[in-house]
Amino acid sequence: MRSNQRLKAQTMTCTFDLASHFDRFFEALPATDEATRREVFRLRFAVYCEEHGYEAPSTFPDGEEHDAYDNDSSFALIRHRASGRAAGCVRLITNERTVDLRFPFEQLCSGKLDPQFIDLVHLARDRMGEISRLAVHQDFRRRRNDGGDSSPAAADAQASEIYYGGVRRYPLVAMGLFLSASALALNAGLEQALVVMEPRLARLLGGAGIPFNQVGDVITYRGRRAPFRITREELLGNLHPECKGLLERLVHTLQ
Repeated sequence: MRSNQRLKAQTMTCTFDLASHFDRFFEALPATDEATRREVFRLRFAVYCEEHGYEAPSTFPDGEEHDAYDNDSSFALIRHRASGRAAGCVRLITNERTVDLRFPFEQLCSGKLDPQFIDLVHLARDRMGEISRLAVHQDFRRRRNDGGDSSPAAADAQASEIYYGGVRRYPLVAMGLFLSASALALNAGLEQALVVMEPRLARLLGGAGIPFNQVGDVITYRGRRAPFRITREELLGNLHPECKGLLERLVHTLQ
């Protein structure tokens, strides 16, 4: 694939082996079988229902959070190697099964999208996807000096974070999930991906060379969020060298 060959060539300039650093602590895998998908749904239940209360726990008596879009999605799961626990998950919604699928962002951001970037009338839904239901277990979101948890998960969550000059650049699990979603999109041959997220998260990702561009107004939905878009060319052309090797690894792993 031409884009993957281009990506491989770009990784040769990488000065920090983020892929090996990631593999030291975590593994990424596609959730294609029932057992792995249940890991994804249980993690989503822990984060979306129990921790944040975005969804009522009573709605999911089996302890697995899911919705109607799961049938039109591919999933990536990140496991903590030392404990075998699910650390994070993400899904990519596509319309491979349902040609007339309407994406979640179309409903959440109705009337707030910039027609200069998103024309819903002429939207090529078969060549795009939406990144959704990204979740990181709270044990893997701890920062240095948080204290109070001496578990292997908390220790590795702190040890795995990327620091440059003593400044926290980005948490490895969250970066791994966005690169996993990017790998799913590349493998599906998509031209662009949308995501509804906090503007500050978009800025964090932009610092790593993942330039999500805001394509609509900020809305109030589980906090301040806005619709963002990234194209294949923007991803491959701007991703920082230390991330390109990890993306290449994930493209292969998540096929």
